[in-house]
Amino acid sequence: MAVREVLKMGDPRLYRIAEPVKAFATADLYELVTDLFDTMRAHQGVGIAAPQIGVNLQVVIFGFQRNSRYPEAPPVPETVLINPVLTPLSPEREEDWEGCLSVPGLRGRVIRHTALHYTGFDVEGRLIDRSVEGFHARVVQHECDHLNGILYPLRIDDLHKLGYTEVLFPDYTRRPQGEADTTSGQ
Repeated sequence: MAVREVLKMGDPRLYRIAEPVKAFATADLYELVTDLFDTMRAHQGVGIAAPQIGVNLQVVIFGFQRNSRYPEAPPVPETVLINPVLTPLSPEREEDWEGCLSVPGLRGRVIRHTALHYTGFDVEGRLIDRSVEGFHARVVQHECDHLNGILYPLRIDDLHKLGYTEVLFPDYTRRPQGEADTTSGQ
């Protein structure tokens, strides 16, 4: 298992524009994807982007069957998405809570498109072409923002909608002694 350090808000590497991947199915790319999945799972995340571990490439991963930090969220298929392109399917947007592994302990209400189409490539260079909605669409938008140097607090229109997870969601943060904190991040 190769759990990598997750960069925290304020680190200038999080605000760069990520470079496109030019070579697929390489040992380095396989290692990066493995490290991303190991890191995401170790932090009970639902997604993570390469810039969050200091790698300035257009690579995001996301997906889960069940996640204790988002207990009402429907499953999202585990996906490696490289060089993504997102296209909203309608002007409809909705506001909901988000967290992020790079902004631990906080949650904020962010407005996102409710449905979108995304394309990109998997680690082998095969085309991914999907139309999604709801939480799946929110996760993809959140992770792809990292490729453009955007952390979710930059999208909050009113900072009254940002707060500590333990204050906003005390029922999710109450847990038996010794149980892992599963409330701090996307």
